[in-house]
Amino acid sequence: MRPMELPKFRYHPAPLSTGSISPSTEACDCCGLMRGFEYTASFYSTQRPKPKLCPWCISSGKASHKYDGEFSDPFPLKKTGIANNIVEEVSKRTPGYNSWQQEEWASHCGDSCEFHGDAKSDEIASLTGKELADHLDRVRLSFDQWQSLLRGYQEGGNPAVYKFICRHCGISIYPLDFT
Repeated sequence: MRPMELPKFRYHPAPLSTGSISPSTEACDCCGLMRGFEYTASFYSTQRPKPKLCPWCISSGKASHKYDGEFSDPFPLKKTGIANNIVEEVSKRTPGYNSWQQEEWASHCGDSCEFHGDAKSDEIASLTGKELADHLDRVRLSFDQWQSLLRGYQEGGNPAVYKFICRHCGISIYPLDFT
């Protein structure tokens, strides 16, 4: 049997590589179909236990509607003035990601950014000049605090550094998260 092609997610282009969607032999609780993939990240709903969801029910909005849930918190995007239709797409029709605290979707150029998973050690260590200054201002860390964080940073660890890319200008944004 040929595997199904995953739906395209504009704001999370590679959910298999970020770990938000994994291969699965389970049926989706929303549609009842065994599609070969299951959502594995955060879902904010009163539904307990957390339903098993396929990427197609996420993409269509069916899962969010059926379980009155969200895959990421819409408030941080709303607070930046992002258009409501984009906030809806990110929070209700885009796979979220696992974080230590509640995830906060990055935005830039008046749009939500693409999520690309955990930042690579070498890419965050190579930030310099204005790019580093802007980053430190965004995450509210001093240069010394940032250097200390870099010394112990491991992808998937605590603290976490996530990579988002602006869909318009291509800048990378690296939000921090930790327990």
